[in-house]
Amino acid sequence: MDQKVGANPPRKAGGKRGWRLSLIDTDVHNQPRSWDDLKPYLPAGMRERGFPIPDTAGTGYANPIGVLRRDAFPPRGGPPGSCYRTMRKQLLDAYDIDYAILTGAEIVGIGTSADYYYAPVMAAAYNDWLIEAWLGEDPRLFGSLVLAPQNPAAAAREIRRLGGHPRIKQTIMTSASRIPYGNPFYHPIYQAAQECNLPVAIHPGHEGSGISGPPSSAGYPSSYFEKHTNISQSYMAQLVSLVSEGVFEKFPRLKFVCIEGGFGWVPHLMWRFDKNYKALRIQTPWLKRLPSETILDHVRFTSQPIEEPPRTSQLLELFEMMQADRVLMFASDYPHWDFDSPLAAFPRVPEELGERIFWRNAQELYGLENQAPKIEERGSG
Repeated sequence: MDQKVGANPPRKAGGKRGWRLSLIDTDVHNQPRSWDDLKPYLPAGMRERGFPIPDTAGTGYANPIGVLRRDAFPPRGGPPGSCYRTMRKQLLDAYDIDYAILTGAEIVGIGTSADYYYAPVMAAAYNDWLIEAWLGEDPRLFGSLVLAPQNPAAAAREIRRLGGHPRIKQTIMTSASRIPYGNPFYHPIYQAAQECNLPVAIHPGHEGSGISGPPSSAGYPSSYFEKHTNISQSYMAQLVSLVSEGVFEKFPRLKFVCIEGGFGWVPHLMWRFDKNYKALRIQTPWLKRLPSETILDHVRFTSQPIEEPPRTSQLLELFEMMQADRVLMFASDYPHWDFDSPLAAFPRVPEELGERIFWRNAQELYGLENQAPKIEERGSG
């Protein structure tokens, strides 16, 4: 791509540099220092069971350079993303971020566990820990409820249990699944999410693990490189399922968020989807409009990882084709190895488009205040 000269969303007075970006980060990974941190939140009889989360590294799909920034390990120990002070220094304060949506880390992979009974218990323990350990640290931080979608009844109960918490802004589950997410099997989750006015987000990383299907439509690739490149296949399949099965017809106020699945494929999918709908809609009589219209109204995509065409002009054309001003939200993916800085990840874009991507789309989706909070020194983790 052409040299990146920095994005130009609206600027406001204040901040360390004399101005600050209007900026919401929609994918920030937090996690416990140790799984032992979650034990107090488990039922007494389950505290010795541990946290058996399926891991694709067990099938050989491990990143040879690791998936975490080496400079993000906290000085007091623990993995990257486990220390609020380090996150504040490297991300929240470094880029004058107004709000950040915490999306968890390995815990999202419980959605591929075969233990349909214990997985929701693990999710609930994490969610209680999230609220107590993180969401009181900084008024800029908001949380995502982790769900175990293989047990939809339990996932729906979890949404209703904590979905009204003022600092919870969405639910989240793995993009890997045994059954495509449009299937009526999952509809209790969407009913509860709509009742609580919470978007449903999916995040990659566990394709090919546990009870999920193969990590690619062609089966099992030979390397992490192949698997990582194929992540968008899961997102395309899930999105086609959600729209085709009529999820958004049945739950007209539901919003869906595709995190870290890329977005270069979105125009192709909408065009192909619309073409096939015109010829095959007899199979989906419940659909009342073009699939692309449903996607634009109900689905949002995060920016990281940004596909990088050879010329900046091509990326700007892609933004136009997918209507990025309606559907795209900035994400840094901190503290992962392919972190995107808001100052370097994008080329210059028109001011109105920059405002939509870096701030307004997320502000509207999550119902956040226009005015960023005043931050005081706090937190010790």
